[in-house]
Formats: sequence, structure tokens, C-alpha cells
Amino acid sequence: MTITNNGGALSTRVDIAIRGIRVAAPVHREGGAGPSDDGHVLFQGMQSAIPVNQDSPYLVDDGKLLLDGEDTGLEVSPVSRPAFYDLATADGTPYEQIARLHGAKVLATTVVQTCIRYAEIERCRFCSIEESLASGATIAVKTPAMIAEVAEAAWRLDGIEQMVMTTGTSNGRDRGATHLARCVRAIKAAVPDLMIQVQCEPPADLQTITDLYEAGARSIGIHVESMDDDVRRHWMPGKSRVPLDEYRAAWREAVRVFGRNQVSTYLLVGMGEDPDQLVAGAQELIDMGVYPFVVPFRPIRGTLATDVDRVPAPPRSVLHDVTLRVSQALIAAGMRGSDQKAGCAACGACSALQTAGG
Repeated sequence: MTITNNGGALSTRVDIAIRGIRVAAPVHREGGAGPSDDGHVLFQGMQSAIPVNQDSPYLVDDGKLLLDGEDTGLEVSPVSRPAFYDLATADGTPYEQIARLHGAKVLATTVVQTCIRYAEIERCRFCSIEESLASGATIAVKTPAMIAEVAEAAWRLDGIEQMVMTTGTSNGRDRGATHLARCVRAIKAAVPDLMIQVQCEPPADLQTITDLYEAGARSIGIHVESMDDDVRRHWMPGKSRVPLDEYRAAWREAVRVFGRNQVSTYLLVGMGEDPDQLVAGAQELIDMGVYPFVVPFRPIRGTLATDVDRVPAPPRSVLHDVTLRVSQALIAAGMRGSDQKAGCAACGACSALQTAGG
């Protein structure tokens, strides 16, 4: 059995996003604010974050992806452990607790690992941002100086090409963006050529978006996860109190400041939203110049959706259909994730959109 066409590659990429792979992955992520419990690999040369599942029929062997022992014709290789993981700050904090490698060339950090919405009645049901803090995998607050120190080392030793910086939501009107801006300035002082994406909720004062750009960020993620208010109220009871119109205003301002296709938002497949509505929401975003980063919901330990609701991953057919249609809309609009200067869409590891050409 050999798969050689793009359609076959997309079908397999979607399949392994749901069923996982058997692979020894030196770079992986467990817990956190977004898709996790993944091993980082190169799938046909593209950065990919795939669930590691020892019961999967897919096996990575000597750079090849096998299905039930048969060669699929697709190349998959694990990302190597970066050299900066072996270092620590002067006070003994391991660099790996400050920032992590995502994919092969992306450095990522959550600058504040706590969130005002983490009480169970408020929490996003797919999120485990504070679980990695509780396990000791990270620290609560990363200072601008320590993040800049790690970024410089990762740039020098491992050749990272971009950085993603997110934050738990704070009580302030900026919703955490002010600390992000301080961190961006410190990183740009240490590594001027490093491209940075920042991620936050829509700030109450839209001037904050310009502040992030002037600090040195060149892409921004303002993540809504769903454009359906009923889905939002169930899955994100606290976050859903930020009206969609506030998101739309923030996206429009972000496009004005950062430029078309330098703004993105997550859309999660598998939260009960009608696929046609999801694709229509993605088209609305594309029309605004915002990249809809389509990612499957994945059952992750430590989240309410998994530990309480027992929500499964979406059907492969639904994920394939939505990914294909959204990628076609992106292609028609001339928007590709790889054209973003930094961030989740530029990396592409958590989605199959780049495999589909989006």
C-alpha cells in the first residue's frame, strides 16, 4: 500500500490526528492551555503535533509511516531534543520550564500560567493551563529577562525561527497583554530577528493591540474556539461572556495594525457545532483577513471535557470535511498559514490545514 497523492496525505494526516501514532518522541507536550499530549514530528517535512498512542495502528519506523505494518509512502520522523533543554538560569530554573520547543523550529511559552477563569464554573472545558503548573512542568510567571535568555539560547543553539507567546487571562482591562508586551520587548532586544506571535483575549482597550505591535510582535492570535454562542456558553462559560462582537472588533483592529493574514484564531472541531456553521464562521473570519486555525478537539487528561464529560475526539470524516473546505476557502482568498510571520498557523503543527494547502 503506497499513498502518494495530496488527498491521501490529507486523509492520513487527519487519521493520525485522531488515532495517534506509535513513536519515540523526544519533543512532546503534556498538559497546558491548548492541544497537548502530543509528540512533535515532521510529517512530509511539515511540523506536526500528533498524539502518541501505543494502541494506534500507525507506527513510525526509520523515517517511514507504517499502517498495520505496511508502508504508507509518507515520511515521518521525530523532532530531536533541543540543546537548550540542557541549560538552566542562574537561580537553577531549567530552561525547559520557561519555554518549550513546538514542532522543529518554534519556541513557545505561556508567560502567566494561571487564569482568572480556571475555577470549574468558569473554566474552558478543553483547557488544562494550570495542570502543567501543578505537575511542576513549568513556573507560574515568566519574567521578560528569563524568557529573553531562553530565546537567545534556543536561537543560537537550535536555530529556532519563530516564537509563540500566550498567557492566562488576568483581571486587568488588558487581559494579560501588558506583560506580553514587556516580554516581547525583552526578546527583541536579545534576538532582534526573531519573529514573534502573541496570543490573548480581546483587550478592553483596543490600543493594547497597537502596543503589542510596537513592542515587536508581528502576528497575533485572538482565539475564540467557536463562532456559535450556544457552543461557547457550554464549553467556555467564563470566556463566553466576552461577546462575539468584541472579538470581531478586536480582529478588525488587529488586521488594521498587523495586516491581513497576520491575525489568527482557533476553531475547534468536535465541540458539537454543526460543520456547515463552523465552515461559515471560518469564511466570515477569512473575509475579515483572519486565519481560522482549524484544530480537532482532543481528549486530554486534566480537562473537564475529558475527566468529567468524557467527550471523544471528533469523527475523522467530520474533521476531514471541515479541514478540506476551510483550506479551499483559504486558498481561494490567497491566505496560507506559511505566509504568517510567526504563530500557530505559521507553525501548522496542531492542524492538518497546511497538508491541504491552506
